[in-house]
Amino acid sequence: MNQITRLFEFPYYQLEKYKLSDALVTKYNGEWIKTSTQEYLDKANALSRGLLRLGVNRNDKIAIISSNNRTEWHITDIGALQTGAQTVPMYPTISAEDYEYILNHSESKYVFVSDSEVYDKLISIKANVPSLKEIFSYNEIPGCKNWKEILELGADTSNQEDVEKRKDEIATTDLATIIYTSGTTGRPKGVMLTHQNIVSDVLMSAPRVPLRAGDTRALSFLPICHIFERMLTYLYQYYGISIYFAESIEKISDNLKEVHPHVMSVVPRLLEKVYDKIYAKGADLTGIKKKLFFWALDLGMNYKPYNENGGWYEFKLKIARKLIFSKWQEALGGELELLVCGSAALQTRLSKVFCAAGIPVMEGYGLTETSPVISVNDMRNKGFRVGTVGKVLEGVKVKIAEDGEILCKGPNVMIGYYKDEAQTNDVIKGGYFHTGDIGEIDADGFLKITDRKKEMFKTSGGKYIAPQMLENHFKQSRFIEQIMVIGDGEKMPGAFIQPSFEFLAEWSQRKGINLGATNEEIVQNERVIKRIQREVDEINERFGNWEKVKRFELTPDVWSIDAGHLTPTMKLKRKIIKEKYNDLYQKIYS
Repeated sequence: MNQITRLFEFPYYQLEKYKLSDALVTKYNGEWIKTSTQEYLDKANALSRGLLRLGVNRNDKIAIISSNNRTEWHITDIGALQTGAQTVPMYPTISAEDYEYILNHSESKYVFVSDSEVYDKLISIKANVPSLKEIFSYNEIPGCKNWKEILELGADTSNQEDVEKRKDEIATTDLATIIYTSGTTGRPKGVMLTHQNIVSDVLMSAPRVPLRAGDTRALSFLPICHIFERMLTYLYQYYGISIYFAESIEKISDNLKEVHPHVMSVVPRLLEKVYDKIYAKGADLTGIKKKLFFWALDLGMNYKPYNENGGWYEFKLKIARKLIFSKWQEALGGELELLVCGSAALQTRLSKVFCAAGIPVMEGYGLTETSPVISVNDMRNKGFRVGTVGKVLEGVKVKIAEDGEILCKGPNVMIGYYKDEAQTNDVIKGGYFHTGDIGEIDADGFLKITDRKKEMFKTSGGKYIAPQMLENHFKQSRFIEQIMVIGDGEKMPGAFIQPSFEFLAEWSQRKGINLGATNEEIVQNERVIKRIQREVDEINERFGNWEKVKRFELTPDVWSIDAGHLTPTMKLKRKIIKEKYNDLYQKIYS
């Protein structure tokens, strides 16, 4: 196979080049079960044959909803795409109402689900989705058809020629998938991505990601329904990398120690949590061990790549890596060579300290609409710069509009929003996709994101405020778990803050303070308010007077996806948060 042009060709390419015994690996009942490249394709073809016998036509829509990443998802993806149907991956955590909207909007004919929790939610709205013919489950669920029934239906290979005919009819410019963006406001939009969109992004990203082909393990745990993780899994297949699927976020620590991955993708929130746990363990040390820990940490915070700090710094860093940072590596499985980070802005201190620890974090940038990667850092050839999202991919064109918005053009840009020409025309103008992000390109070609265009606001004094930039600084405090800067049209910026209740428990224990039994009592505790005020005051010193957060209110809720504060990619739902805490808003500004 000389050139990959369609998504379902990635596993065939892997079979030809690497023929892995552990292409896809999922844990069932406490045991890691390996699926070889050959078995992967055999099952994908059986699924294609079975779907044809069910009457699946070209351009039919097949939804997939899974609570965790698993082998079956990929077999379903390839099996469905080979028939000329399009896959509609969905987040398991969205509401039943959103399930209903997406299934109706996409007119999905079949749905594959992972477990009874997803199935029960689906059953509650099935009667309201006239296009839906059948639900199939990966797990055994009473009353639900199992996906193995389709594999059995396709066990007879006599219609494989029909599958091959369908594959031959699929062009690289044909629609492959519709990904409904979670959105921070309003109804989800269906992003239409072609085979060419995603394939081109994989092939353009491949030279930027220093992966060792053929003998490497990846741990996959970010939601596969999101284009970031999905694109990476195609990239792993292209490189002949074995993909192990983490059981859940709760078991990620155990899975790291079992799998010993060489590469994995992360979002900034996960790195923040890992760092906080490491910091807490270091704070519990005593004597010389504690001094060494914080010496290494300070060293890490001053990290610069390419020996920019000079020989003496590198000598000290070598000692710190041996004595302290090697333990960080052990906690992450011991063999980690690369973390690929996306979805939101990464704090520069995290980028520095993990790179200093010998665990390079390569931050990139993109959107669902760009399949997703637009730019990414690469440690090689001086292609890495802290505080940036790297250089733009070869083959992608980026320009900065007069108002600072990042505009993007390339084979990776979506063909539009499904059934929504007006919104498509709003964002694609003159061949360029308008990202909605504000950024700049430095003299060396590194792209830096400064804020979201729609999230920027003006105070009543006419000063622009970039909330995301401020929030990233405030979240460096161990006392602050989440923060949303507010103040559109008001005289000064304010903020809603969700304290880190976990850290406050440790802090109060050390100080011998009784904070109260509930979160409501904790956020009203004068000692807590004063301590967080101190943090806010210190961080405010970094900003201009008009940007300083003058007043804040603490929220007793833990901000989460389920409670509606965050999107599935951990972005703030600003409108909803503002509505939830309208009483606190009035308190700040009245």
